[in-house]
Amino acid sequence: MAEKFSSVEEYLDSFPPDVRRALEELRSAILGAVDGAQESISYNIPTVRVDGRPVVHYAGWKQHLSLYPVPAGDEDLARELGPYVAGKGTLKFPLDQPIPRDLVARIAKQLSTLAST
Repeated sequence: MAEKFSSVEEYLDSFPPDVRRALEELRSAILGAVDGAQESISYNIPTVRVDGRPVVHYAGWKQHLSLYPVPAGDEDLARELGPYVAGKGTLKFPLDQPIPRDLVARIAKQLSTLAST
């Protein structure tokens, strides 16, 4: 049975150091872009909420990080996200490449705006 996490820190602690560092970088980019961000665990992965509403989820894997959902409605952003789209609603960032912090921040900001409307 999969481990159940009660906090984001507990989730992060479950990973090897290299994956944890990448997750913390992703987390930092998201939290820096979302005003009023609150963290929780939902679907057993870290979730960033604003005013109690989920904005973005992220997860660590053996060879990549995932970010959910994929924002819609911005064609320029969609083109930039193309290399990272890995199925409906999922972005994958390979661990052997730098985290595109600016892109992640733009995604989080857009999702935050969409969640507040």
